[in-house]
Amino acid sequence: MTGNPATCTIIIFARAPVAGECKTRLIPVLGAEGAAQLQKAMTRHAVEVAMAAATGPVILCVTPDTTHPDLQSMAQNSGAQLHTQGEGDLGARMQAAFEMHGYPALLMGSDIPFITAQDLRACAAALTEGADAVFMPAEDGGYGLVGLSRLAPHLFSDMVWSTSSVMDETRARLRAAAMRWREIAMVQDVDEPDDLMRLAASDYRFLLPPGEFPQA
Repeated sequence: MTGNPATCTIIIFARAPVAGECKTRLIPVLGAEGAAQLQKAMTRHAVEVAMAAATGPVILCVTPDTTHPDLQSMAQNSGAQLHTQGEGDLGARMQAAFEMHGYPALLMGSDIPFITAQDLRACAAALTEGADAVFMPAEDGGYGLVGLSRLAPHLFSDMVWSTSSVMDETRARLRAAAMRWREIAMVQDVDEPDDLMRLAASDYRFLLPPGEFPQA
């Protein structure tokens, strides 16, 4: 599939907000229901930001399936398309999403509320201006967004995900393939209890579920 050169698709990877099955590392702080509420709020926010960027179609790409009513509502209310992520490890699912939805495209996680519409437009511009790839590296050593203007399966295969070396390994693969890439800005996801303090101290604390979480 070939994307319209005048547009840049935005793909959002998200997990269904099911209590006990999402944001499990935050359950000790927020409880299972609170973690699910946060997942739901961050996913909705990611869709809103992607739609506001207005770079092209927005795809809410979810796991395990598209049957969750909150995900269906988000897609219907926003105009985003709703698809499943498919099978395999993270790399296989990311590569499949790019192949299905075409190039140029950006793929971002749903748990990085600090990414703005302006960031997304800058990433899309990097691709349309000639970069083969664009990234928003994460402070934990991975990345929160990857964008591609062409097929690049070597970036996703046989990668050890969720480690502090993902971005460094990705840079090595980019250099080996003589790919041109840009890195727009460092980002922080919300995955560990300590990340909640940063969220609480930010303009995005409204995403936190109501309760006794410490005030900024």
